[in-house]
Amino acid sequence: MHKSTFVELSPAEHRQMLAALRRARYGYLLALHILLLCAAGHAPTDIAVVLFCSRSSVYRTVRAYRQGTLGWEHDAYGRLLPPLRTTVLLPTLRRSLVALLKVTPRVHGWCRPRWSCATLAMTLQSKRGIAISAETMRRWLHEIGWVWKRPKLVAKDDDPQRVNRLARSRWVFEHLKQSEALVFADELDIHLLPKVGCAWMPKGNQVAVMTPGQNQKHYLAGALDPATGALHHCVGPRKTNALFRDLLGRLEGHYLAERYARVYVVVDNDKIHKAKAVEEWLAAHPRVTLLFLPTYCPQANPIERAFGDVHDLCTRNHTRRRLRDLVADVEEHLHVNGPWLYKLADIYYEPAVTEAVENMAAAERSQSAA
Repeated sequence: MHKSTFVELSPAEHRQMLAALRRARYGYLLALHILLLCAAGHAPTDIAVVLFCSRSSVYRTVRAYRQGTLGWEHDAYGRLLPPLRTTVLLPTLRRSLVALLKVTPRVHGWCRPRWSCATLAMTLQSKRGIAISAETMRRWLHEIGWVWKRPKLVAKDDDPQRVNRLARSRWVFEHLKQSEALVFADELDIHLLPKVGCAWMPKGNQVAVMTPGQNQKHYLAGALDPATGALHHCVGPRKTNALFRDLLGRLEGHYLAERYARVYVVVDNDKIHKAKAVEEWLAAHPRVTLLFLPTYCPQANPIERAFGDVHDLCTRNHTRRRLRDLVADVEEHLHVNGPWLYKLADIYYEPAVTEAVENMAAAERSQSAA
């Protein structure tokens, strides 16, 4: 006899509904159904089929009920409260989970630097006596707003001259005369080995990014004018003070002496910016003045954002087999795209930096009055 149903569901829609059902009634409602069906004499297999759950969920619920760890709440008269919550992640349990996440696993005896769903579940079981699976822990983590993603590397920003250097650069930027220019300079490594980044690909497949065999490098020195968004640059096979001096020469040629009496170049503390050859070049070209950023503070240099565009549009997941073709792509990007109009980072406007800028303004006024 042909089996008929009232509703026809596609496999994809069926999976989505099951996932939504498990999320919505996992905990109070599912446990209530399991216990009532068990009390009525139904077998665990039949209960799992009817409730669209696994047999292990049935056994785990019964075991938790017998141990008194289901997390149900009762009123002052001992009556079971209505199942208003959609999860067993109660406020106290949520706080316990967040407290675990704020410390490293080594604090709780694990020989590993980061948490996994399994280690969190086992630690929570040892601390609270609540036995859950790793997948349940994964749902709980998503529920409290945590996601699995790659962290970022940051340097220790503890330069004792941090405030003064930021204030100096901001002061010059905000008090530029028509006969003055200011640029932010830095160097960029161009590797034939592609930078790997996220991309759209079929689910279940991972797109392969071919390596060049032996990596090759080229270097770009750039200077970003925040007033116009123009990015001046030069390239070279080695990252030396010669490459930086080449950039300074290009800047001096662009900002002609007939119009610009002074050119400020803001750079980091790389050794190529403080080389003796650079000092000699600056002595011979007094119009150019270097301003130094705090150590380990790349966020203070807006050209880093422009270099991020270079990686996103040229070097990430690229398919070039020759270094000169990749360098040509980067130079074409710098010529075709832009301008790069970026504001100064928020760290330039921190209270301590603002106070230092105001002190500079007061000193300037006192000197002018004298």
